[in-house]
Amino acid sequence: MPKSLAGLAALFTVSGVLHLVRPQVFESIVPKQLPRKRELVHASGVAELACAAMLAVPRTRRAGGVASAALLVAVFPANVQMAVSTRRSRKAPAWLKAGTLLRLPLQWPMIRVALRAGRA
Repeated sequence: MPKSLAGLAALFTVSGVLHLVRPQVFESIVPKQLPRKRELVHASGVAELACAAMLAVPRTRRAGGVASAALLVAVFPANVQMAVSTRRSRKAPAWLKAGTLLRLPLQWPMIRVALRAGRA
């Protein structure tokens, strides 16, 4: 497995676990018009873990790549909202404000890695 793909699978694993263990961190970035924020956060965590597992197994890597790219596109608006909310927060440390902003352009290389896995 290429390092970039292993890295993406690792990121999905860590993020998926965080969504399940600390859902309150992510509830604030769920759009206000959507109900059941906790359940949506849990579902996205499970989706991230499923993508990580599919990327890790050669037999399911193609489907995992497509699913991973779709998931990254789907959660991008929430990541933008998290960056905006964190930047406006007086309580958020500077490193978190910078991190949530800097990760936005990293979504595109991650999508490319996922799409490459989907074509392999």
